[in-house]
Amino acid sequence: MYRPCWLIFLLAIFLAENASADHHQGEYISLFDGKSLQGWDGNPKFWTVSDGAITGQTTKENPTEGNTFLIWQGGNIANFELKLEYKIVSGNSGIQYRSFALEKAADRWRIGGYQADLEAGDRYSGIGYGEAFRGILADRGEKTVLTRQGGKLHKEVIGSVGDSDAIGQKIKKGDWNTYHITARNYRMVHRINGTITCEFIDRDTDVRRAKGLLALQLHAGPPMKVQFRNIRLKKLADEVAVNQQSEKKKAVFIAGGESHGYGAHEHYAGCALLAKALEKGLSQVDVVVVRDSWPQDASVLQDADCVVIYADGGGNHPVIPHLSQMDALTEKGVGLVCLHYGVEVPKGEPGKHFLKWIGGYFETHWSVNPHWTAHFNSLPDHPITKGVEPFSIYDEWYYHMRFRDDMTGIVPILSDLPGKETLSRRDGPHSGNPMVRASVLQHKRPQHVAWAATRSDGGRGFGFTGGHYHWNWGDPNFRKLVLNAIAWCAHVPVPVGGVKDLPVTLERLEENQDEQPSQKYDRDEIRKRFHLS
Repeated sequence: MYRPCWLIFLLAIFLAENASADHHQGEYISLFDGKSLQGWDGNPKFWTVSDGAITGQTTKENPTEGNTFLIWQGGNIANFELKLEYKIVSGNSGIQYRSFALEKAADRWRIGGYQADLEAGDRYSGIGYGEAFRGILADRGEKTVLTRQGGKLHKEVIGSVGDSDAIGQKIKKGDWNTYHITARNYRMVHRINGTITCEFIDRDTDVRRAKGLLALQLHAGPPMKVQFRNIRLKKLADEVAVNQQSEKKKAVFIAGGESHGYGAHEHYAGCALLAKALEKGLSQVDVVVVRDSWPQDASVLQDADCVVIYADGGGNHPVIPHLSQMDALTEKGVGLVCLHYGVEVPKGEPGKHFLKWIGGYFETHWSVNPHWTAHFNSLPDHPITKGVEPFSIYDEWYYHMRFRDDMTGIVPILSDLPGKETLSRRDGPHSGNPMVRASVLQHKRPQHVAWAATRSDGGRGFGFTGGHYHWNWGDPNFRKLVLNAIAWCAHVPVPVGGVKDLPVTLERLEENQDEQPSQKYDRDEIRKRFHLS
């Protein structure tokens, strides 16, 4: 259900105060006492404690016929963070998690599952590997999504977390390194020495693992030696709940406050309407609406898959005091959707961030904000346009956006050539300038008023300059396009025909508005002008 931010905050407090008896949840606990293998089970021929570290070693005289593992006896784990130090002087090893016993194995110390790989060489350290479990899931430097097609694993590389060789140079050979693994629902992130080495999202519902065993690997082959110490585990969620839940996505709407009077820039009413439509149309999406600008409780954004900002922009844009926080979210792959005035930020650092996050923005003395009827007679083949028919609509359509150079990573979604009447005002920060006049009046270049952008890390952004008139959310194509865009930015597959939604009446549009109608408000005129039922 759609939930206001304050309700989420109170619910979080209640759950924290009434948590289960598992006092380790949310705290790091040590899994190794530094002197014995208590709490671990492995073949004693290969595993010992030496120099305060768990040591796995094979020799020419004492080889292992297959990969063998030292298995933690604390039971299955689901959502967690694991931190440890390792040193490997030869061979290949790894850290198994959410793993399972292999059927018909030669002994009880052979398992399969997710593995954070490490080695003495230059190729595999940091990758995501599936031991007896689909092979390489994400190479070093990759961000991938795993699905099943034709009965086989399909690995889609959706972005990069860095150059593989550059990451490899940060790994110390023959010396101690830190490994940090985060498994939250079906998103896995590996880090070595504080650098992300790979990330993958497992949507292969046939075989993916919600929980399982934790273990350390000793690889078969030439003689090798690997050591582990300072092993610490933090559970992030109740295992049963994680095992039972479906993979949900979360969209956080940030609604600005009062602005232009009744029926215009109705940020909260617009967000509430879109949020309810999105949640009803896509069962795998949870929504939260934050009223009156940026959330005071920063944790609301921690597990977001998409952030939607519908607020007044310019120098008072709600994201400006939080550029670093938003940057950290987008680096994790969180999508960003900005609506109407929310696409305008000052030139400089805010503008540079918007170019990176959503591909473009309204730049004063470059972009303009006239009211006009745009005719979208043709639409590109893109997930955002699924189920959207060509349409025309009157709004304050900003245009002549400042985009990335060469439109890199940008797909125009809504475009039209504005009429000369849109440039009838004299030049000003929002009303006109020589560059926009040359573009429209001289070169006749169509102007992009909605666009989709992809980032090098696989993240997505969407800019939409309409939305001045609250009543336009009653138009099914106008509304569906934005709902599709939010789903796309959250990496939710857009259904054939787009996000399903019921017709929106004038009565629904009148709900949740910040301001009261004036005596001149004419419901019949609004119905007629905006084609509402």
